Formats: sequence, structure tokens, C-alpha cells
Amino acid sequence: MLSKQKVVTLGLQHVLAMYAGAVVVPLIIGAALKLTPLQIAYLIAADLFTSGIATLLQVVGTRYTGIRLPVVLGCTFTAVGPIIAIASSTNLATAYGAIIISGLFVVFAAPLFGKLLRFFPTVVQGSVVTIIGLSLIPVAMTNAAGGDATKPDFGAPDHLLLALGTLVIILLINRFFTGFIRAISVLLGLAVGTIAAYMMGMVSFANVATASWFSVVEPFYFGAPQFSIVAILTMILVNIISMAESTGVYFALGKVTNTEVTNKDVVKGLRGEGVAIVLGGIFNAFPYTAFSQNVGLVSLTGIKSRDVMIGAGGILVVLGLLPKLAALTTVVPNAVLGGAMIAMFGMVVASGINILSQVDLRKNENLLIAACSIAVGLGSATVPTMFDQLPTLMKMMMQNGIVTGSLTAVVLNILLVHTNKKAQTTPANAISEAS
Repeated sequence: MLSKQKVVTLGLQHVLAMYAGAVVVPLIIGAALKLTPLQIAYLIAADLFTSGIATLLQVVGTRYTGIRLPVVLGCTFTAVGPIIAIASSTNLATAYGAIIISGLFVVFAAPLFGKLLRFFPTVVQGSVVTIIGLSLIPVAMTNAAGGDATKPDFGAPDHLLLALGTLVIILLINRFFTGFIRAISVLLGLAVGTIAAYMMGMVSFANVATASWFSVVEPFYFGAPQFSIVAILTMILVNIISMAESTGVYFALGKVTNTEVTNKDVVKGLRGEGVAIVLGGIFNAFPYTAFSQNVGLVSLTGIKSRDVMIGAGGILVVLGLLPKLAALTTVVPNAVLGGAMIAMFGMVVASGINILSQVDLRKNENLLIAACSIAVGLGSATVPTMFDQLPTLMKMMMQNGIVTGSLTAVVLNILLVHTNKKAQTTPANAISEAS
């Protein structure tokens, strides 16, 4: 039995391990949408608060929801691109409406996920993850150059050096350290980069000084949710991918904790995730997924107690109620953030490539699925003006590279793989094979 002090300390370690991912997502989205520092600080506070609630829901669990394993829930990077695309073409209220509906989809689709998963085999998942990472690279490079292409200092040497320095710090930490220090390499890189920027006179703490010490997260802070079919379908697609990712995390946790994870457990875990996503939409946060880095920390420390994760969830809730602490993270310059983004988004691309490495690309069907979906997705993201003459609804869908690439992968998988399998198992084929 762990003491309260150890539970808090170990819980804090898990928070630090996932803090970079939890904080960077609202920072990226806020910067891309050109929100005010106050609004970004609110996004961060809401995200931390809801992440804590979501973690407690999963770890404590109920009869119908919660995996009841030592898991931490945080923002999924998969949703960054789609949320930016939806909010840029409409508004944040539409993005949150889509998040709420997609969360309800996850709740009700959890029992059917096994059937849906056959349309997302490894080749489709790998292609989609690769597309997501590639579509985010321009965001990283824009921030590395200063964040705003209209400003005269865009691409200034100071910005580029800060971005490069931040990236180098992250790489060095990953090269020379292991375990916990490596787990927070992005956070440390951001901290060192921000300190360097402060010494260069590029950091202001004015927003921290004006932020309140305590504030309760307000539902629908950015207005009542609005609904768009394209936005909803986009977020549902994102969450189907997250469901697949979380399922993998659940089974990995089962191996680490020597726990048998049944299909019933997976359904309860996914239901809990769906509830967390709905809460994210209500409290102006983001879709949540099980964080794999915390699985590694459980394995590294050998501490498998759910009490530690309950402690981590409680710490996240408290942090979400302290806007001054949330405002402190907004002082990170765009260039520093861009340097970290290069590593993180590059890792998303590498993750997609790693998934595709598990696929037999010598098969023409798999090669075509990966090649065409990535080409279509990247093409839509980099040349969105090619769809300017389409109707508004169709234009919004086609300009989202993640949507076009994902749909291409799913449709090609059905046409090239599923229909081919059916053709090979028809009665006529069976008779000819028997003869």
C-alpha cells in the first residue's frame, strides 16, 4: 500500500510525463487560430481540468464505463489538424459541436468497434497517421519562422535559431538520457528555449501577472455549440482512429500489469473515452485518448497501482483551476513552439511509417492504398485552392487533407481488398477449386 506522499509524487511524475502533450495541443490550436493570450490560457486550463476528470473516469470506472487500469487520458494529436481546419473555415463553436457529437458516437459505437475495425486495417491506419503528421508539418515550420507570415520579422534569424536550439535540446535529451528525463524531453526543450528567448528580450510575463489565481472552468466558453455535417464526420473519423490507438494502449497496459484485457474491458474503456470526449466539447477542451507514454512510465517504474493514476487525475484537475499557472505556459514564443513541433509532428509521420512497415507493401493492393491516400491527402492539404470552385460543403471537405486521404484509404481498402476476398470465395470459385 502506497503512502499518500508517494501517491502524490508518483502521480506528479505521470503528469509531467504527459504535460507537454497536454499543454502543447491547446497552444498549437490557439496559435493557429490566432486566439488572444487570455483565450489560450483558458484553453490550457480547460484542457488540464478535463484531462483530469477523464483520467479519473477511466481509472475509477463504473459498471458500464472505464477500463480500470493505470491509464492517463490526454489530448490526441490526431485531432489538432481537423480542429484547426474546422475552426478556421467556420468557428470554434462548430468544432466543439463536432467534438460533442463524435464523443456520443464513440459511446454508442464502442460495442460495434470490432466490426468497424475491419475497415481500418493496419495499412489504412498507417496511411492516415502519416497523412496527419505530414499535414501538420507546415504549421510547425510557420511557427518556427515566427508564427505570422504577415509580420516583417517572419523568418528572422532570431526565430530560426530559437527553433533550431529547441529542437537540438530535445534531440540531445533523447540521445543522452533515458526514462523519466527522456519522457519530458519536449517540456524541457520548451523550458530551455523559453529561457533563451527571455534572455533575448522576446518573452513577456504581462499576461501571467494579470491572470487570476483561481477560476472555475466555464462550459461553452466560446459560445453554444454549432453543428456541421462535414465537421462531425471529420471528428468521428478522428475518434475512430483514436479508438484503435486506445485499444492498443489497453492491451499494452494489460501486458505491463499482468492483467487479462477482455473485449468487455475494451468496450468499457472506449465508452469512458467517449464520455471524456463529450466533456471535452462541453468544457471547451479536446478529444481525449489513452496516452502511450504513461504506459512506458508504468513499465519503467514497475508501479502498477491505480491509486497513482487517481493522484495524477487529481493533480490535473487542480492545475486546471489555476489560470495563472496556465497563463505561464503562454509565454512560450512561437519559434520555440515551432522547434518542438518539428520533433513532435515528425514523430507522428515516423509513427505512421512504422505502422506501414508492418504491412506487406510487396502486395500491389497495399502499395496502392498507401500511395494514393497519402498523395491525395498531402495534395489536398498543400494545394487547397484546387477545390475553390466546388460548393461550400464539398469545398470544406475536400480541402481537409486528413478527410480526403482517409476516405481514399478506406474506399481503396474496400475496393481492392474486401471485394477481392469476396470474389475469391464465391461459390463458382469454390467449385472450380474443388474440381
